[in-house]
Amino acid sequence: MTKIEQNAKLDRIGDRLQRAVQGTLRPQRVRDLLHGVWLGHPLHPAMVQVPVGAWLSAAVVDLLPGQRRAATTLVALGTVSAVPAAVTGFNDWAALARDQRRVGLVHAAANSIGLALYAGSLAARLSGRHGTGRALAYLGLSAASAGAYIGGHLAYKQGAQVSQSISELHRMSDEWKAVAELAMLPQRQLVTREVDDVSVILYRHGDEVTVMLERCPHQSGPLGEGEVQEIDGHACVVCPWHGSAFRLNGGEVVHGPSPNDQQILPTRVVDGVLQTKLP
Repeated sequence: MTKIEQNAKLDRIGDRLQRAVQGTLRPQRVRDLLHGVWLGHPLHPAMVQVPVGAWLSAAVVDLLPGQRRAATTLVALGTVSAVPAAVTGFNDWAALARDQRRVGLVHAAANSIGLALYAGSLAARLSGRHGTGRALAYLGLSAASAGAYIGGHLAYKQGAQVSQSISELHRMSDEWKAVAELAMLPQRQLVTREVDDVSVILYRHGDEVTVMLERCPHQSGPLGEGEVQEIDGHACVVCPWHGSAFRLNGGEVVHGPSPNDQQILPTRVVDGVLQTKLP
């Protein structure tokens, strides 16, 4: 897996495919839909449950006598549902860092082989060649399982589409900490401060002040260097790296590629001093 991460030769394919995906999924609202912005959670992992569940069920049913029709139905369900799952995956993949895209490319290749084998299995079953259909299905399950392993490496080792900011909370102590004098905070401007060596941004609107983790959950971009924009009637901070946008009054993600909300910290004012702590 480390060799795949470091294999620059994959970039010749990956870079062209990335441009093709970004050119095809051009409207921002489409990309946000596929990222899972509306869900506040990556959509791709949820989508893959349908094909994986159907294919695993078909593998079990194929071992039982008299269940050809049921197995064929499950293979068909998995094959059809794999297509939209793949679209969400490519949309997420196109917004990843280069080493992540290399692993993601191999992940997609393994799953594409699995999908092709299952499509062949479905065709064989519909033509009455159930023995061939079963064999192709088990080969497809093997390829999809390899793809799942690589996808696990991508998510858990490389942190693809996992919130990159939430681990910052583990470095903070569970007590109120002073961050700024309220009277010194400018209106409607981003101010960067540190709490227990954790970078946060402050945003004052009237007497209300938001304290938000500064690392973007997508790829750790510096939100403190981002712009404040009004989106759908809400003041939002836009990450300067990849354009993810978060509401400053609640942390909800408005635009991807981040599918995750940004963490807001509780606040209070004591003797004119703004304090914050762990949520």
